[in-house]
Order: sequence, then C-alpha cells, then structure tokens
Amino acid sequence: MKSMIMLSAVMLGATACVFAQNTGKEPLTISGYAEMYYQQDFNNPRSNTRPGFVYSHHRNNEVNLNLGFIKANYQTEKQRTNLALAVGTYMNSNYVAEEGVLKNIFEANIGVKLSKKRDLWLDAGVMPSHIGFESAIGTDCFTLTRSVLADNSPYFETGAKLSYRTQNDKWNMAVLVLNSWQRIQRVEGNSTPAFGHQLTFRPSDKVTLNSSSFIGNDMPDDESRMRYFHNLYGQFELHGKFALIAGFDIGAQQKEKGGSNYNVWYTPVLIIKYFPTEKVNIAARGEYYNDRNGVIIATGTENGFQTFGASLNVDYQILTNLVWRTEVKRLNSKDAVFINTDDVAKKSNAIAITSLAVHF
Repeated sequence: MKSMIMLSAVMLGATACVFAQNTGKEPLTISGYAEMYYQQDFNNPRSNTRPGFVYSHHRNNEVNLNLGFIKANYQTEKQRTNLALAVGTYMNSNYVAEEGVLKNIFEANIGVKLSKKRDLWLDAGVMPSHIGFESAIGTDCFTLTRSVLADNSPYFETGAKLSYRTQNDKWNMAVLVLNSWQRIQRVEGNSTPAFGHQLTFRPSDKVTLNSSSFIGNDMPDDESRMRYFHNLYGQFELHGKFALIAGFDIGAQQKEKGGSNYNVWYTPVLIIKYFPTEKVNIAARGEYYNDRNGVIIATGTENGFQTFGASLNVDYQILTNLVWRTEVKRLNSKDAVFINTDDVAKKSNAIAITSLAVHF
C-alpha cells in the first residue's frame, strides 16, 4: 500500500503537455485526452496482465497509459467530421483484431445533415458505440474502471447511423448498419451486415432512459451464429448531491448455425455517485455477470462465468480539466477463474488502482 501512495504522489507531480483547444466559434476544434494509471492486482498474475475479460486498465503492477488521443472535430450547420488517433493499453486490448494503422483509429466519421428544418443526420465511419452508459473515456464515467458489462460489450463500432432528435430535445432515435460486433473490419468470410437501434428519452435534465440493441453474426458465414443483444439503462440525478445509474444487458446467441437453441447471458449493474464537495465525489458499484455457456467470457469451467462484483471509487478534481481517481474493486466467481502468481486458479480477485486523467 505504501508503494501505491508513493506512486500516486509521483503521478500527481507529473506534468502534461497540452495542446490549446479552439474555444472560438470556428468550425474546427482540436481536443485531447490522456489517462495514466497504476494498478495492483492482489492475485499478482505472472504475466502482469489482468484477466482476459478486462479490456480497459488491464495491465498490472506498472505505470502505464490507458488511453491517450488527439481529436479534430469540424462542424458546420450541414456537416460534421471527427478524426481521433489514439495510443495506450486500451487500444492494444480492444483493437487486437484490426490490422496495421487501423489499430490506432479511435474515431473517424463523417456526418451529413439531411433536413433543413429537422435534426436528421446520416453519419458513417468508426464511431463510439451506441450501446451502454460507459465509454472508453474515463472522465465520462462514474467510476475509474469499467464494469464487466461495459468491458464485454462494444466500445466502438463501424458502419452507418441515421439519427433524429426532436425539437424539444427529449427524444433521440437512431438506426444503424454495422460491420459486426466492435470491429472496423469484418471477420474473414463474413459477408453479412449487423443492425442496431438506439432510443433515448430525456423527460428532464435530471433523467435519461436508454434502449439499445444489436442483431448480427460475428463469425464466418459457414459458422454463422446469430447474436441478439439488448442494453437498457436509466441515469438519474437525485437531490443535487446524488446520481444513480441502473443498467441491464441481456444477449442470446445460436448454439449452432441455423439452430433454434440459444445460449443466453445477462448482467445487471447499479452505480451510485455522491458529491460531498465541488472537488470530491464518491461512487459505489454493484454488478453481476452471468455467462454460463461462455458466449462472451469463456472460462472452460463447469459453471462458466458467474461473477459478482463490487467497487468503491473516490475522485479529486485537482483542476477543472485534471482529476485524480482511486478505486478498490473485488470480484467473486462461482468457479475458480482468476489466476494468481503461482498459476493457481482462485474464485476471487481484488485490485486497487489509481489514475490521473486530463482532457483539453
């Protein structure tokens, strides 16, 4: 624990090289983000890599960069373009299936407004996922690490999106055609597009309700297995000092090509955030992930991945654009699925992690 405190102090003393963001009304703006972290997995796996179902902050016992990117945004009344190039352990883990320079494309999309009077847009390219309430950008999330739910559903997607927002800003609707499940390039031999929807309702500035889906096949055509997935969540601000997110994912995938039997997985999550002061906030998370048949998280064990998780997170806002975050988290599984330093499987896993994140 002493080593963690010393490392936190070192990280706090680090300086960041910041590009100035265009704050005027020019159509082009340049922005960026960087998040450094140190993590201690108390199982202390020899590889210094967290379990295979962790795709963000997955390196252990070393100071590392989770995500850093520079983004250019160009927007006018009739068109919008985003290009962001990124590095970090998040990119290494989530883009492992991509080739060459595609591994560094965090975002690359072009949008065209289709109506003069309505907020109707067609966007195409590599975009943030329409699924879930957590993103790759840590400062946009209630907690330092991502939930198992977020780590095992798409962070990004490639395809085309037709979206419409009502004039009162209460409803946002979108339909999507995608290159499968979190991919830029489809799997070799896969010729079928995937589809999705998103429906968001904001009855007030304190309540957001969202429904998102995915339908498609993420395998070659000769091994095709249709996947049906739905994400539902609500985000609520309570009495000024509290905020809450409740989410539930459920998915089903064919057991074999053309079959009528399905493997099902599901995961509920609840996160509560408390703001005791302007500079400090605290978040607690409880979650459960059930993938008994190993569709998303394959363990090779009798009961698959049936795991409860809990975490406690404390943030300190050093500057308006610089935050220090610390989290402790514990996972408990029905089977022994976590490997320790002696390559022995255990049923539980605990971590402590600290990070510095800056956006500009």
